[in-house]
Amino acid sequence: MTVSNTKIKTGGYNTYLNISGEDQKEAILFLHGSGPGVTAWSNWQYALPALDSQFHCLAPDLAGFGATDHPKDSPSGMHSWMRLWVDQCKALLDELKIEKAHLVGNSMGGAIGLHLLMDAPDRFGRIVHMGPIGTPHKITPALDRLWGFYDDPTVQTFRNLIRWFVYDDAFLADRLDAIAQTRFEAAMNPDVQRSFEAMFLAPRQTAIDDLVVSELALRRMDHPTLLVHGRDDGIVPMETSLHLLKHLPNAQLHVYGQCSHWIQVEYAKSFNQLLAQFFSGQI
Repeated sequence: MTVSNTKIKTGGYNTYLNISGEDQKEAILFLHGSGPGVTAWSNWQYALPALDSQFHCLAPDLAGFGATDHPKDSPSGMHSWMRLWVDQCKALLDELKIEKAHLVGNSMGGAIGLHLLMDAPDRFGRIVHMGPIGTPHKITPALDRLWGFYDDPTVQTFRNLIRWFVYDDAFLADRLDAIAQTRFEAAMNPDVQRSFEAMFLAPRQTAIDDLVVSELALRRMDHPTLLVHGRDDGIVPMETSLHLLKHLPNAQLHVYGQCSHWIQVEYAKSFNQLLAQFFSGQI
């Protein structure tokens, strides 16, 4: 159960990539969410070592996040960033000579997954959207505050934000300060801040609206799809998964009770078992 990392050429810049299970035949592309200071590793640190005995796991830092090269001239607004992310993911698969992969998208990563399925449907097999955005809904106060983090960027603010990601604060009691400090330091990297502020322009409802994939496009996405959502998610409401369940032709929904937005952390063992079963075609 070894996870390594490297940098891969994707167009005119380098993508930082976490890798496990390189000797496995089937690949899974993991796409992280959009919280300030987020990286692929912070989202998928439990999934990659849990699944490497069955799958070749790929978790890149998306452009504008983490250790991937940041654009010198940041795109402005979500439409431009989405094109960059879609092209980045396709270039990554091309560089690794992976013709087809499964896909897991968390939160904004779910929206990127939907856009990838519009752009290159034949490149992907089975799909998991976890707490996804990409559907029409009103931005929650919690997500608006997350995307507006740099309006008041302090460690204490970050500590409070992190608590919203889980249902029970006690779950993080012994790790909260360390997580908040680490993520805060990552978020205050000047390149990370510059990219983030260029993504989520006020009013931030515009970013939600720009990520929406139309019902007409959803109806044509016939990939086997698993939707996973925390019942008590106060960051991305469960209505997003219910919308996708209604319009995706080959979807099922798994709901975790007493769970907020960090399913992959709060219910790591169960979630990873669910992924293994789904990608193996057992459910």
